[in-house]
Amino acid sequence: MGSQDRRRMWKRSGNHTHWFILAYLLLLAVPCMGFLPDFWSRVLTLSWDSHTHQYITEQSILNVTLETLRDTKKHQRHHAEEQTRLGRGFWRAVGEVVKSNAAMDFLSSTRSDPVYHFDSERVDSAMAMLRQFWAQTLLSVRAKEYQSARHSLGQLFHSLQDFYSHSNWVELGQRSIYLHLLQPEEPAIPVAEEGTPTCMECFSRTCRGNLLPRLTNTQQDSRLLTTGYFSTSPPKPEGKCSHGGILDSSRNMGAKGGINKDSTSPFFSPHHYLHVEAATLATEATLSVLRDLRDTVGHKTFLRLFSVKQVPALVFVMDTTGSMFEEITAARLRAHSIIQSRASSPGQPGIYLLVPFHDPEVGPVHETDDPNEFMQHMENLMALGGGDEPEMCFSAIQLALTHSPPLSDIFVFTDASPKDAHLFDAVKALALEKQSKVTFLLTEDPNYTTESRGRRRRRTRSREELSPDRFSLYSSLSTLSGGLTIFTTNSDIHDVSTIVDDNTAADKVTLLHVQSDQELMSSHSFRVDSSVKNVTLHVTGNLIECTLTSPSDQSQSLLSEQGPLAELEHFVGLYRISLLSPVQPGQWKLQAKRDGNLTFNVIGDSSVDFLYYFATVTNETHPGLARVEGSPVAGVPAFLVLAVTGLAPDEEASFSHVMLLGADGQSLQQVKLNSSSSSSSSSVEELVGRVDSVPRVPFCVRLTGRDSRGNKLERVSTEMVQPTHVQIQVSTVPRLVPGHSTMVGFDILNHGPARLFSLSADDDCGYLQKRGPHRFHVAEHGSFRGQVDLHTPATARTGATVTLTLTVRALDSPDSNYAVAYLTVVPPDPDTSPPSCSTARVQSTCSSICNESSWSVSLVVSDRGRSGLAALHLQKGEGVLTLFHSPPPTEDSLVKAQPSSDQQQAHRDETASEGHHHHHHHHHPKARLEKGDPPLNVSEWVMGSSQPLWVRYTSSCCSAQAELLVWDTAGNMKRCHLTSGQQRQLSDRSTETSGAGRITLTTGIFLSTWGLLWSSLL
Repeated sequence: MGSQDRRRMWKRSGNHTHWFILAYLLLLAVPCMGFLPDFWSRVLTLSWDSHTHQYITEQSILNVTLETLRDTKKHQRHHAEEQTRLGRGFWRAVGEVVKSNAAMDFLSSTRSDPVYHFDSERVDSAMAMLRQFWAQTLLSVRAKEYQSARHSLGQLFHSLQDFYSHSNWVELGQRSIYLHLLQPEEPAIPVAEEGTPTCMECFSRTCRGNLLPRLTNTQQDSRLLTTGYFSTSPPKPEGKCSHGGILDSSRNMGAKGGINKDSTSPFFSPHHYLHVEAATLATEATLSVLRDLRDTVGHKTFLRLFSVKQVPALVFVMDTTGSMFEEITAARLRAHSIIQSRASSPGQPGIYLLVPFHDPEVGPVHETDDPNEFMQHMENLMALGGGDEPEMCFSAIQLALTHSPPLSDIFVFTDASPKDAHLFDAVKALALEKQSKVTFLLTEDPNYTTESRGRRRRRTRSREELSPDRFSLYSSLSTLSGGLTIFTTNSDIHDVSTIVDDNTAADKVTLLHVQSDQELMSSHSFRVDSSVKNVTLHVTGNLIECTLTSPSDQSQSLLSEQGPLAELEHFVGLYRISLLSPVQPGQWKLQAKRDGNLTFNVIGDSSVDFLYYFATVTNETHPGLARVEGSPVAGVPAFLVLAVTGLAPDEEASFSHVMLLGADGQSLQQVKLNSSSSSSSSSVEELVGRVDSVPRVPFCVRLTGRDSRGNKLERVSTEMVQPTHVQIQVSTVPRLVPGHSTMVGFDILNHGPARLFSLSADDDCGYLQKRGPHRFHVAEHGSFRGQVDLHTPATARTGATVTLTLTVRALDSPDSNYAVAYLTVVPPDPDTSPPSCSTARVQSTCSSICNESSWSVSLVVSDRGRSGLAALHLQKGEGVLTLFHSPPPTEDSLVKAQPSSDQQQAHRDETASEGHHHHHHHHHPKARLEKGDPPLNVSEWVMGSSQPLWVRYTSSCCSAQAELLVWDTAGNMKRCHLTSGQQRQLSDRSTETSGAGRITLTTGIFLSTWGLLWSSLL
């Protein structure tokens, strides 16, 4: 993005320079390792032009996503326009990858472990870890566990990127990525042994020529790899290279100095002058992984992994007891309406999720992206049975939150209070972690008795007063998540359920979300900017009076008159107010007189929205901002980091501050914002502000700025932040192996006086050995380290994700906090070996007239691992790929037997059915593929994991390159590049990759099997 596209970015304000410098000075005593983690690190190290983990990861995901969209013929928009339309969900998904990447530098279990950072010459162990991350990512994607996949992908990226910064790969003269890191079959460069010196002494901040000759030798046979030692663990042997920089305590041990290329600052990186080269290779490696992932799982699944243009999920949690007939009918009609309205809308298919429940049954979860299948599940719902009044509602909501994507709106239809109130903390943790809203549509008056309820539900219990507070947990959950609780009736439930349509349309933003439960009269305001359309107000509760005033001071009494400003629809429990078009930009006011509690929620259509998180300056192994997990600590400073999404490149919007608002809308604290971006190529507007003291009461965040016309622009994030004086952090996130037990460690930090705490644990699969509560004492400003144990049954499905929630509560105060961890079930001994391609025969008759000659290659394709071949795909090339069960006939006979274009098309049409039947004449072609054909499933053709296939590729000499993708059933991919002899010089320059062979076809000459160019990343 050019600088002219950054006009909306407002410049750093001088009035915050003092805290930039203060934070910098505080961090000078902090150790550092790896590429800098995030934008803040560039401030702290004064290296504004450094490439960070965050920048490399964000840019790589953005570029491959746009590339993938351009590959689909439906998306031919300009790059900038396409970027604007990626959606808030996309940036949330990217943020999850970035968060996981950065956490490698901040988590106690990973920040000092050299294996995660390619430090201390632990190269072999680090490579094994990389391959585990790749296998885990692939397992999770195929199981549609996208959050887990994003987590392991972020970990993979961190270690992969660190290799190029921490090793001597760049100093060896390499200008291409090291394929062996993720492809064990590619040639490896040996690592220097423990007793082999690698560095000479360096006595200046900039170290040039401090690597010994074998560590910079470009001759293939005599090269050695090394990586720098960091700090004192493990101890650095004499003569080894250090990581280096003023924060590395090992830099003064022989050999002095260091080799890291983390930044452009000589204070932190002795090889700072090679930072750009290292960052370029780290970016290439990240791009390569993303492309391999896309080609392995397919374009559609790749876009879903990153929630690209994802329409909001439709999530219903349905009570199916006998009194729920009207509610189920209303939900069916609402779902049908939404599906019809989405039929012609652009974007990726949405997720449809249905979780039925009563007592004692919960589920099953019906999850699909097929609207017809979802409607069939809705039609199959039956209102049957009864029993005691409470139902298993929170169990169903927990399943809905676990299976739905982040930023979802979840709608709960019930008329019963919760029987499983013990799950409230787990459900609250999931709602806040996923930033999902939970709205309750309750067809029950909380003041009803069992007698009146019994007539509806035919229940046997007699006159027993039910507590009017029995729905209070529902109200608490909707309040803290930003949803609503609506008490209505059977006769009005259909009309009230229009709120589902209003909230699940694409690009909905919140302009106001407040509760009024103190004053009889209340007054609230909200702002409409030029980007906002279709403004709708929802008011829950009972209004006595309500007056709406426009920016031009025109008023309308909504309850007593029809007017020029808005149209009111009143149902039991809900007022729906639609502003009439055209909506005037500016400040609108609402004045209301109430009878009981009111909740006001104002939404509109706009692509401009924001995401945020709280962070603290790290005091461990890295200069940067460490994201606060769970709720922030009350009464202490913190940083607020925001990402503004959906701004068009030419949109001149500016953002000055955020306001922290209490539940009733009162202003608690203003936080001034600065732009965090030091580069004009940042792809999302990122802002940071310092909160002087986190409020001690719950609050939400309202972003304020101005649009291109000078109108004030406001957006509200509706979830309520719950400040606290206790923190809980998951210290280890292990993999789960079927049939084995696993420990998950956690740390509790007490920011208050000495006291007792209670810990509750829950998981969605029932693997926990003990759920608690567990009680323990923590000293004043002290900490406690503990663990919970899980046992994974032998029948657990590989790739499944177990969602673990941990909640800690103080026994003497309301202080509580939560942590959520996603654990992946992996096979005990995964197959990480990709298939192989080897040349059996090559031939070319290419002449100066390319369209009158051809070249061809015969390959043997087999699987190196235990899984067996799964699929082949011709990714590039204008020729024809022919598959055989045995070595194909000679070139001449094949040329004579080449079918016409019509025959080729007929063969492709028959490919799917051919895949299920074996030919007895093995020399006959099994199938033919051309570019554009879908991947061909060959898993049923090869009966054993070691049985090969023979492949012949034939092309006109006018098309001199081709690319074949081969997968095994474990998901490992091989990318085989074929290049003709006439393009050899060009190929040598443009596709050079270390450790890769290449097929070069020379006229009339047969070459042997070492002629393949293999360039795949696993």
